[in-house]
Amino acid sequence: MEQRIQDLPRMERPQERLTKYGASFLSNAELLAVILRSGTRKEGILGLTGKLLRDFGGLNGVLNADFEELTQQQGIKNVKATQLLAVAELAKRYRSYRSGEEYKISTPHHVADLLQTEMRDQKREVLKVIILNTKNVVLGVVDASVGTLSSSIVHPRDIFRSAITRNAASIILVHNHPSGDPTPSGDDIHSTRRVQEAGTILGIELLDHVIIGGSEFISLKEKGFL
Repeated sequence: MEQRIQDLPRMERPQERLTKYGASFLSNAELLAVILRSGTRKEGILGLTGKLLRDFGGLNGVLNADFEELTQQQGIKNVKATQLLAVAELAKRYRSYRSGEEYKISTPHHVADLLQTEMRDQKREVLKVIILNTKNVVLGVVDASVGTLSSSIVHPRDIFRSAITRNAASIILVHNHPSGDPTPSGDDIHSTRRVQEAGTILGIELLDHVIIGGSEFISLKEKGFL
């Protein structure tokens, strides 16, 4: 029989401590236990969430896992996997334009605030395009390419397709370096200038290209490459 969270002694129940002391009092394993609620026949809920955190190297790993990776874990079937994916997406949307509020970008720091948490732990290079209106308010963020461990393939048509359909005034490119070093490569600089030229022809300005490496980021505009 599965051990459910309500089967724990009352003083051990994470939801009881959450109610009494607040969510910040709980460990990551306990917070996940409140969400998932039940373990397996062989393992209690706190044992399950603790193992989940260990196997993925912590909370960031759990929240960046995909459906297939989650369901490969013993005790995590479709329902629990979708619960975790929903929580992960809410975390990514927190304090972003997708929370339902307008998000205006005025500096590279605003770009980092929007996407750094989501992109810093990616295992492959991902190129995203931030689509902006005339007031620099975010209209959307789209994936333009997903590369290998060391490079991404960039083509202007993939970058500007969504920008054109949404009547964008400008765009900002953002991509990550899985190595953790945001220093731009020669390919990064060359590709950025190629996109800038294409944007000039289309009438959609490339405002910046921000490279994220772990907890750091670099703006190619601030570095003088744009």
